[in-house]
Amino acid sequence: MAYAPSDRPFYDADSHIMELPDFLKAYADPKHRDEIPEVSYSASIVSDDEVAEIVGRGNRHSAEHVQEQVAMGDKLIERSKEIQALGAFDSSERSTALDLLGFRKQLVFATHSVAMPFHPSQKKSAELRYAATRAHNRHMQAFCADDDRLMGVGIVPLDSPEHAIAELEFALEAGMEAIWVPHRSCGDKSPGHVELEGFWDRLGEAGVPFVLHVGGAPLQTSKAWSNNGRGAVRDWMGGGENVRTKDATVMHQGPETFLSMAVMDGVFERHPKLRGASVELGAGWVPELLRRLDWVAHIWGRVDESVKRFTRPPSQQLTEQMGFTPFPNEDVGQMVGQSNPDLYLFSSDYPHIEGGRDPIGRFENSLAGKEEAVKEKFYSENFLRVWPEARVE
Repeated sequence: MAYAPSDRPFYDADSHIMELPDFLKAYADPKHRDEIPEVSYSASIVSDDEVAEIVGRGNRHSAEHVQEQVAMGDKLIERSKEIQALGAFDSSERSTALDLLGFRKQLVFATHSVAMPFHPSQKKSAELRYAATRAHNRHMQAFCADDDRLMGVGIVPLDSPEHAIAELEFALEAGMEAIWVPHRSCGDKSPGHVELEGFWDRLGEAGVPFVLHVGGAPLQTSKAWSNNGRGAVRDWMGGGENVRTKDATVMHQGPETFLSMAVMDGVFERHPKLRGASVELGAGWVPELLRRLDWVAHIWGRVDESVKRFTRPPSQQLTEQMGFTPFPNEDVGQMVGQSNPDLYLFSSDYPHIEGGRDPIGRFENSLAGKEEAVKEKFYSENFLRVWPEARVE
């Protein structure tokens, strides 16, 4: 028996590969391979010894370990986590895991390998960062190639419009079914800059959504905000390198800013075929975002010609063209009541521990008392509005 109940279809808007150290190097162009660093788990609950053991075994789990994972059956999502999870880095194992999870389709994101391509703070040249981007997209293509339930998410940094549009073409040709972009300013440009117009137009025409995701911008606030003259605060995993208390309180500000700038720049208005999703960034902030954008557009539309030309209010633009994944601890029913049921997407975050041990159970609790049509939208129909070609009859 699968984890997901069989009485309705489930489409999963978030899952991950736990990349092994050579994830980028193995798929990089030879001329860049030596300069591209190995994927690091230094800011993870995964230990170096765990990674070394898997690498020493030829980049695989032992047969005994796989058998133990498969034997978990419908408890897989509860017990199988991080790099030890079934299908964490092996695509054939991932297909078995998906059988046990019971989801019709599943978006597949990287975990740690995007740090160098996405973050200019890595102080690598644009050429090298986009070479690492290409390596990521090649490897994601290979991982998802043999199971059409696995929907590969490519990455494209937007700092260099010329490089970004070229890499987008490669990712589309490689069959990527979503394009992850960083939720920060695009170098010294807004996402609605004229030089990025071709990027959004190509995505809309191709019918491939863009996605924002945690990790697309630095996880932590600037050091000044943590400087309170007291002791250092540990992150949620017990170390100091990941999301800490203050970081969690403002995690939504990056995607909220990115989408606000894109809306006010007219990206969604000019590209009505464009679709997108904000994933693993929470969704409790979305109802207020819609209200704020509407009143800003109403008031400033009197003087801002680009906003004055809107044929749809921002709330309608985002409702028709975006989806948002709540955290398992958030009250989806409350969000629906504050906005509308067309906005929110189910996600499991498999095999990350942040996704919880029973995401469906937690979401069901928050949707208690809601009509069946609302639940149907959350678990499948809103996903299929963003990815219509993913429907499985």
